[in-house]
Amino acid sequence: MSDNFSDPDQGHSKKLNIAFGAIIALVAATAYSFYQVSQIRSELGETRELLAAEISKVTETTNVSTKTGRASVESLKEDVDAARKMASQLAGQARIEASKHADELASQLERAQQEQAARLSQETAKVAQSVTAVSGEVSQVRNDTNVNGTRVTEVSTNLEKVKSQADATKSELEKTIAELSSTKGDLGVQSGLIATNGKQLQALKALGERNYTEFSLKKAKDTQRIGDLQVRLTNADVKRNRYTIEVIVDDKKVEKKDKTVNEPVQFILSRSVIPYEFVVNEVKKDVIAGYLAAPKVQQSRTASNN
Repeated sequence: MSDNFSDPDQGHSKKLNIAFGAIIALVAATAYSFYQVSQIRSELGETRELLAAEISKVTETTNVSTKTGRASVESLKEDVDAARKMASQLAGQARIEASKHADELASQLERAQQEQAARLSQETAKVAQSVTAVSGEVSQVRNDTNVNGTRVTEVSTNLEKVKSQADATKSELEKTIAELSSTKGDLGVQSGLIATNGKQLQALKALGERNYTEFSLKKAKDTQRIGDLQVRLTNADVKRNRYTIEVIVDDKKVEKKDKTVNEPVQFILSRSVIPYEFVVNEVKKDVIAGYLAAPKVQQSRTASNN
């Protein structure tokens, strides 16, 4: 068949397949994106709970350390005061020794205070590091959530575009079907809808009422199989847009002579009560192009009569 006949069929078929496939893919992508957002929110909640537990643990440890340090400091203060009091009551060497002991206790007190301050500083630094790390994770989760939100918006927009394209394709298909016409075939049987070009044939295929086989038949000595028929082109008159064919039907040769373009040439096979329709849309030098419409349900005439 010529290019100007077959290309529109493939274009419309691909367009429909792409449109419906894209809708399914985008719906799946949207559902997956919402699932990701839900997972991220769940992980954010778990992270916050872990942070709260860590801060509570560190705070409890710090409180215990602080209480212990304070108790030690208070005890040392009491010992220093007692030693100094005793030193003031003694004379000579005893006073010197007592004063020395008091100085040692004071030095111990100072070291204890410094150690307590160092421990408190370390614990505070750990808490600050934990808070910073969790804050970074929270920021990352928020960024991921924003990115996924943007993706969901993009998917929704693309889904609307594909839906609009599908609606436009459906509207165009309905318009094309409305333009089709029906006429009586050469056997006097009312034909189905007749397609005169590739676009209209695509519309008939979308209806799905019959099986359609496209062909490009050259003049030759032997027959060529088209669907359930064996057909041979014997003459193609380009000027008059007419042609003659021989068809083998139920092992019998039938000649269809001087037929015109877009005329439904009908054949009734023993396997079906509904006629097959052979439609030629274009006549060229020694070549005809068109389609064969066959009934979807095969019911023999014998079974029908019974």
